[in-house]
Amino acid sequence: MTEEIREENTTELEENEVLETVIEEPDLAEAEAEPLSAEALLEEKVRQLEAQLAEAEQKAAEYLDGLQRSQASFANYRKRSEAEQVSWRSVANAALLSRFLPVLDDFERAFQAVPQDLAEHPWIGGIALIQRKIAGILEAENVTPIALQPGDAFDPLYHQAILYQEVPGFEDGQIVAEVERGYILGERLLRPASVVVAKMPPRAPEPEPEAEQKVEVIDAEVVENEAAEPCAAANEQDTCCGDSVPCDCQDAG
Repeated sequence: MTEEIREENTTELEENEVLETVIEEPDLAEAEAEPLSAEALLEEKVRQLEAQLAEAEQKAAEYLDGLQRSQASFANYRKRSEAEQVSWRSVANAALLSRFLPVLDDFERAFQAVPQDLAEHPWIGGIALIQRKIAGILEAENVTPIALQPGDAFDPLYHQAILYQEVPGFEDGQIVAEVERGYILGERLLRPASVVVAKMPPRAPEPEPEAEQKVEVIDAEVVENEAAEPCAAANEQDTCCGDSVPCDCQDAG
């Protein structure tokens, strides 16, 4: 009995050792698999972060491009607005300054008609001072007269022809005289100069061709021959128109 009990105990101990060995092997496998799973998770996390970084960089580039475009558009708008404001001010100034020009014209015509005995009068000097002040205002606003001399070529951009006439010593299209002075505002035409322009005299009629003259000469000879034929017939008959009436051809003879 004792031996049987020992054999059973021995058998149970061997079975327990086998079970412990079988149980320990999966634990080792799990312990070896755990580090591999951590590395895979870490790599997956890195890939996700890299994708997020690329997406963030793409969005940042898009935002930067949009910001640069917005800044360029705003800069262009500001420049365009400033240019438009300058243009509007120039147009407004041109409309205002052009109203001073007839006043200057009246001053010039008035001074041309001042009597000689009043030329040195102080009152005339005061009027001349007013004219110079108006001219100074226009000059300060960059308004200058259009310079021209008799004999200059007519330019339709700056000149306005009010009369064409034949003038000796001037070629066709040359300016003969200035009737009203023109002005420019910077490079903008404020008022064209009114001028008299020379034109070529009409051409003399051309002589008729020689062929027509020859025809006229031939026709004259034919008429003379026809007029001479009745006279020749009258000489043969010794009578022409009768005894009582003298004959034309005899008178011609």
